[in-house]
Amino acid sequence: MSVHSHSIITPQIIDFHSPFTLQNGQVLPHFSLAVETYGTLNANKNNAVLICHALSGDHHVAGRHHPDDRYAGWWDNMVGSGKPIDTDKFFVVGVNNLGGCAGSTGPLSPHPSGEGSYGADFPMVTVRDWVRSQALLADHFGISQWAAVVGGSLGGMQALQWTLEYPERIRHALVIASSPRLSAQNIAFNDVARQAIITDPDFHGGHYARHHVLPKRGLRIARMMGHITYLAEYGLGHKFGRQRRRPDYQYHYDIEFEVESYLRHQGDKFSGRFDANSYLLMTKALDYFDPAAEYGHDLQKALSRVQARFFVASFSSDWRFSPSRSHELVKALIGARKAVQYIEVESHHGHDAFLMEDPPYINAVRAYMQNIETSS
Repeated sequence: MSVHSHSIITPQIIDFHSPFTLQNGQVLPHFSLAVETYGTLNANKNNAVLICHALSGDHHVAGRHHPDDRYAGWWDNMVGSGKPIDTDKFFVVGVNNLGGCAGSTGPLSPHPSGEGSYGADFPMVTVRDWVRSQALLADHFGISQWAAVVGGSLGGMQALQWTLEYPERIRHALVIASSPRLSAQNIAFNDVARQAIITDPDFHGGHYARHHVLPKRGLRIARMMGHITYLAEYGLGHKFGRQRRRPDYQYHYDIEFEVESYLRHQGDKFSGRFDANSYLLMTKALDYFDPAAEYGHDLQKALSRVQARFFVASFSSDWRFSPSRSHELVKALIGARKAVQYIEVESHHGHDAFLMEDPPYINAVRAYMQNIETSS
């Protein structure tokens, strides 16, 4: 089925009944993944594309769930009929990561003991765990090799991990606004966000469900701070400047500047839809990601077994995942004699540029995807 912005998409829950051992040694007796698919898997099953989501994303990549949806999927401008990731050509799979809060097994899921939900008892997960669970998802669809794995930010880390974990099962990796590891500054931002949540009086050690409350204040602050880091100073200033609701200072701590109103709205909206324990898990997985660590912190050596071809994109105003992080990856790929195409896009959208429609970026992804060979 081709996907248009108005297409109605039905999510699936796919169950895996065998025990799943995580990188930390803990075992999930079974798990489920929430999935959406777009397009048609061809006879040779070689036109499949996996979309990996970022920190606050999920499996709802494109289309709408019902006619009254105000918003389409989070990457609807990228995935669909005639779009850069063209569902007339590719069978596209969107998945909610293990530990998420949009239908996959995670802290909100029933505890195997039968007593309530996992809550804080859900084990830590890593990018490697996500990729290994996605490999089981590929097996479920009968896909032995992805035509491409695509992701921005945390999703780009998953695309990179795929090339390392299963070199023979991925032909192309699109790593967008991402990094082979977090900087100390990024780890610091994540910790401040976690502390905002953990110190919320309603957190209760992560077992807030037992107390019939939610740590919305902490999650709201975490999202507000995170949202600032996803935007560029120019873009934020251009949109809001120092605009005030009233011409004179009010001398209070309520909303006076329009940018305050915007951030509080974003925080309120996010805290109403996302689970705090999932947010903690996702940020920790970001912190832990460092595939070169197993190779003496030699990224070029880590990439020596890679078979996939790479498309890497960064954005000039992205200071959360700056172009220098992509340069590090590209340099290591070239050093390891791997095929890589790189584009650095001039953009005022900051880190969120990977979700936007800067024409050079959109056109580059379209051109790259058009050259991916598939045959029925």
